[in-house]
Amino acid sequence: MKIVAIDVGTGTQDILIYDDEKELENSIKLVLPSPHLYIAQKIREIENDIYFEGEIMGGGKLKNAILEHMEKGYEVVMEPNCAKTIRDNLEQVKSYGIKIANPNEEYKGYTKISLGDINIKKLAKVVIEYDLDFDFDNIAIAVQDHGFNENMGDRDFRFEKIREKLNKPIKPEEFGFIGNVPNYYSRMKSVEKRLEDEGIDVKPLIMDTKFASIAGMQYDEIAKGLNSYVVIDIGNGHTTAASIEDGKIQGLFEHHTSNLDGKSLDTYITKLANGTITNKEIYEDHGHGAHVLNPLSKLEKVIVTGPKRHLIEDSGLDWHHACPGGDVMMTGTIGLIKTHEYLKSG
Repeated sequence: MKIVAIDVGTGTQDILIYDDEKELENSIKLVLPSPHLYIAQKIREIENDIYFEGEIMGGGKLKNAILEHMEKGYEVVMEPNCAKTIRDNLEQVKSYGIKIANPNEEYKGYTKISLGDINIKKLAKVVIEYDLDFDFDNIAIAVQDHGFNENMGDRDFRFEKIREKLNKPIKPEEFGFIGNVPNYYSRMKSVEKRLEDEGIDVKPLIMDTKFASIAGMQYDEIAKGLNSYVVIDIGNGHTTAASIEDGKIQGLFEHHTSNLDGKSLDTYITKLANGTITNKEIYEDHGHGAHVLNPLSKLEKVIVTGPKRHLIEDSGLDWHHACPGGDVMMTGTIGLIKTHEYLKSG
């Protein structure tokens, strides 16, 4: 069984081409800049009007690059679907000065850029360039998706859906989707569409990056020897922590990393473990929220990952950097592979 696992983050896209007939450590691995970074760079190099087509993707640096491009006097036109990369509400997109494409116009002379979180053809070229085979049986992708509800802000809506899913203790792997991504997860649906357009004829596993990371941290060598612990992904933008006991999530909180430091992490993780953290305190601290089903019987250790994981060093917690498969950068991709195995076996 060969699986291509791609974890698209804010800073990097981490790629693992897994073959279950080889040791995990011998898998092909790539750590590349996130798509929004190199597309933003491409925008800055263009001296022309730009026409955007393609799918919804992680916006990141794109909005600023587009606004800077228009400040130079150039026009930017976006097809309605990919324009939602900037904002889900197209009227808000237009308020920035971006034009929404008219299907009856040709936009000749514009430089065309295709948006999308995934480009399998480009990945295939990189691998084949090294005289390696690029064939696979399944594909698994992680992107962060807040979800969209026109009557609710994305911060509230994202956590509401997490809370709905976590109505009882469940394994992190149960946050994955194979062919059943809800329509309100527009970015995940766009990944599915992009793969279809590229001729991928298998149903992909799609998962939120944070839950792919939570799943992957369980397979760290230290974590595998624990029963009652907290995992935390301290990302560039968001931090998500889950309390784990008997292999199932017992509670969770999600915050914005910029609002956290060692002291607050110590407080929130301790409260998560003992079951006293509240949704109100996280939300009023400008986070997404908290949801606890059960306290842990004991906090054996904190397993930490993410590009801002150094923040944990200023806490008084007993922590360990996750390194599943011997590679800190592959936590999410290993989570994807283990989630795929779990969902297929069930």
